[in-house]
Amino acid sequence: MEYLPIFADLKRRPCLVVGGGEIAWRKTRMLLKAGADVKVIAHELNADFQQALQADKISFLGKEFVPSDLDGIFLAIAATDRKAVNALVYQSANQRQVLVNVVDDPQRCSFIVPSIVDRSPVIVAISSSGQAPVLARLIREKLEALLPQHLGRMAELAGQFRSRLAKTVTSFSARRQFWEQAFDGRFSELVAAGQEQAAEQELVFLSQQQQVLPQGQVALIGAGPGDAGLLTLRALQLMQQADVVLYDYLVSDEVMALVRRDAELVCVGKKAGFHSVPQEETNRLIVHYAEQGKRVVRLKGGDPFVFGRGGEELEVLFDAGIPFQVVPGITAAAGATAYAGIPLTHRDYAQTAMFITGHLKPDGDQLDWSTLARGKQTLVIYMGLMKSSHIQQQLLAHGRATDTPIAIIERGTQKTQKVLKGQLDELAELAQHAASPSLIVVGEVVNLSDKLHWFGKQEQQPQQSAVVKLA
Repeated sequence: MEYLPIFADLKRRPCLVVGGGEIAWRKTRMLLKAGADVKVIAHELNADFQQALQADKISFLGKEFVPSDLDGIFLAIAATDRKAVNALVYQSANQRQVLVNVVDDPQRCSFIVPSIVDRSPVIVAISSSGQAPVLARLIREKLEALLPQHLGRMAELAGQFRSRLAKTVTSFSARRQFWEQAFDGRFSELVAAGQEQAAEQELVFLSQQQQVLPQGQVALIGAGPGDAGLLTLRALQLMQQADVVLYDYLVSDEVMALVRRDAELVCVGKKAGFHSVPQEETNRLIVHYAEQGKRVVRLKGGDPFVFGRGGEELEVLFDAGIPFQVVPGITAAAGATAYAGIPLTHRDYAQTAMFITGHLKPDGDQLDWSTLARGKQTLVIYMGLMKSSHIQQQLLAHGRATDTPIAIIERGTQKTQKVLKGQLDELAELAQHAASPSLIVVGEVVNLSDKLHWFGKQEQQPQQSAVVKLA
């Protein structure tokens, strides 16, 4: 181990920065965040330094560094483009046994500044001992994605409760088990949801239990349209913590690969031509696993509140008294169209966008087709392949022009994405060449994909009709 990793308390301690450029400012900003009394020496101060000086956040000692500037300094940073000055700062600091860092010069550093994941008061520092700072930064980026933002506030609340807990739970091992349960259970979820009063009450409740029993909870998560890169950080964190994941067919293999490896996977999807789990059975399973004290993730393609029956499932959980949270996902209408180069709105072509489902109720068609057929708007139809002929007829009958541009986006955002393009009077024909899951887009904005498509390649199909395939 080349360096001893320590965390220094810099509050009100004098720290010297030599340099007034962008790199020097980054170091200064870090020192200020730690509460240091920052003094600066530089030939010129950039705009950030000048603003900080006007706000009395820093002290300016002058333009030229002299060794005596280090008298009484706790630590120093040299960040100039003059090697001689940097070397003098290093030599002078060593003579006075002052900690010193010369930026981008590991040989002249008695301390190094690590890459930091800041969830104050929780701080994670990553260092390559100055050998590969870019690698340290890449590791930090991965940790940023895995560590939830509420960790800091959770630590603060735990710190406030420690002395109170010590009065009721005297055993060290019992207190350790208490905090393990709290940080990995309901307390953590309440803090994440911003319900801090309830979180504090949860700590009180847990401290009064003879035996800490796990409480089941459910996270309703939108997995997005397929590209795993579109998952939210919160979704990824909860998927990594899940004991059980109930998922739909629409959740891509790439997304499923990110689920905690030892989690129990239960498919409850619905898809034409495949075995379907009735919604009532899905509801029963969610409650069943939660009542066993497990952390349950209900994983849905797209967004669970956009034609996903997410609200229905949460009502069941509410009635059963099971705590839950919702993590929204990118709905197909936003994700698939973006990957196909089709903006939902555009000042010249569409001032509104409407989302409907083609999975119509068997007891009748309740859609207002006269509204849906209006021009200057984008119509996005989920699950519309089987009803494409009916949709085409209704839109034409209510005034939409036969040459209105349309697109069918199959497996949007995934590597196998296909986009079939044509006009409205060809919709039923195009639908015969598409497979589920597909999204139908109707409107003049479709034509913009000729210029704006960026994902995959664009290919022409055989000239059976005015159909274009974007692969």
